[in-house]
Amino acid sequence: MKSSLYKLIEFFIIFILFPVSFTLPYPIFLKILLGFLGFIYIVYVLLKIENIKFRIGSNFDCKHFWKFTLMKFIGIALLTTLYMWLVDKNNMFEVVIHKPKLWVILLFVYTLLSVFPQEIIYRTFFFRRYQDLFQNENFFIFINAIVFALGHIFFKNALVIILTFLGGILFALTFKRTKSTLLVSIEHAIYGCWLFTVGMGSMLGFPN
Repeated sequence: MKSSLYKLIEFFIIFILFPVSFTLPYPIFLKILLGFLGFIYIVYVLLKIENIKFRIGSNFDCKHFWKFTLMKFIGIALLTTLYMWLVDKNNMFEVVIHKPKLWVILLFVYTLLSVFPQEIIYRTFFFRRYQDLFQNENFFIFINAIVFALGHIFFKNALVIILTFLGGILFALTFKRTKSTLLVSIEHAIYGCWLFTVGMGSMLGFPN
């Protein structure tokens, strides 16, 4: 399970074949089952084959993390607010204002059931399993962002693909610096929850 050939086949199945297959019209319960089995496999490989331990990152300054995350968040908040103002003004902060309980539930469900599993798959697992297959670190981060965007292809929305590609770059760089599943999940949750808050949730598959 540690040979380069095995990893390449595994990479193709998990990060290309599965996401593309989810765009095909077969029963949703089969897609959920495939996703669940794939996640169980990933956790098994991390714990039993790679012997990885989930941690914050013993040698990383968390103040540095919060400082740069805040700076990036301000930029993202300004750009997305401007986008909503120009493109979909009527839905700006619609859920927060009219359905605050739904908003809180969405943030909780999104963070727990979407963000954290995604970061285990696309950062913790991906970096641990495949980094040694790439000589160029920048190209490795680019590939990580590509497959992260491909993982959202079932939305069939060009803007989602663009946002997840850009997000993939940010999250990959954060994970590269911190080596922390928790910290990159926090950053991912902050940006994602903001998109729901500002009114862009419907394009990400959540009620708006």
